[in-house]
Amino acid sequence: MAVNTIAYATLFQQALDKQAVAKLTSGWMDANAGQVIYNGGKEVKIPKISMDGLGDYDRSKGFADGAIVLEYETKTMTMDRGRTFMLDSMDVNESNFVANATNVMGQFQATKVVPEIDSFRYSKIASLAIEATVAEGSTSVLATGGNTITASNVLELLKADIAAIQDIVGGDVPLVISMSALISSILDQSDKFNKYICSCDFQKGDIQTKVQSIDNIPIIKVPSARLKTAYEFYDGKTSGQTAGGFKVATTAKNINWMITPLTAPIAVNKTDKVRIFDPDTNQDADAWKLDYRKYHDLWIMDEALKLCRINIKEALS
Repeated sequence: MAVNTIAYATLFQQALDKQAVAKLTSGWMDANAGQVIYNGGKEVKIPKISMDGLGDYDRSKGFADGAIVLEYETKTMTMDRGRTFMLDSMDVNESNFVANATNVMGQFQATKVVPEIDSFRYSKIASLAIEATVAEGSTSVLATGGNTITASNVLELLKADIAAIQDIVGGDVPLVISMSALISSILDQSDKFNKYICSCDFQKGDIQTKVQSIDNIPIIKVPSARLKTAYEFYDGKTSGQTAGGFKVATTAKNINWMITPLTAPIAVNKTDKVRIFDPDTNQDADAWKLDYRKYHDLWIMDEALKLCRINIKEALS
């Protein structure tokens, strides 16, 4: 039995990670973690490359010396989440354990885990962008706060944010627009939008889909409940929080959209531990026991953060 349960755990861990990326509206961000070093636990190492610019060529001394520095910055994932579940042995035997457990854990991940990770990621991007903009003394992010989005002004505001990014870096850096489904509906009602709209291929994990785009920038529709600037994440143990999960913070504001370079958000999402105990091993009950542990976090490096723009419904002070 021990060999079987180990095999089941490995199967679940791989399947759950793939399923999470596929269902996350922010699943495309996981691709940016490709060069991140992860050896289990909370810590990851993110590569940072710095190099010198051009210098004058001297006919007698030749090239000016330059340096390329590759460093790894260690980051600690702040989100360490988990749950344990029981499947009664009378309802599940070894022959149908995989089918039942896969269904249960798949539903758990789709309805509980995915919305939480999406919400955390978008709120963190918003917090980082607002903080960086204030620190730099810029109003590029704050300027759109407090605007009422209508069919007559939505395209103008959206293209202004795109132009602000392209003015810094040019038009060759691929961007992604993550937009509230409610705002997307308003955008669809814009008469001007029809002149710019087209569809494009968009890769998210192993899945390629066609999405709306503007100026060849894909628009990812996100449930508005996941586009807030702040959330409270329950510990699942204390009074009032035993059901776990999360809720919108009382201080939260509504995000209309955010525009980021495709490669800017570095999102790590790891099902670090899936443990399965058969009923004979489980000391607490005559049931299969499934322990699920998830580490996740998101970072944007300083230079990439300058190229992010968000539009928030409420005014920011």
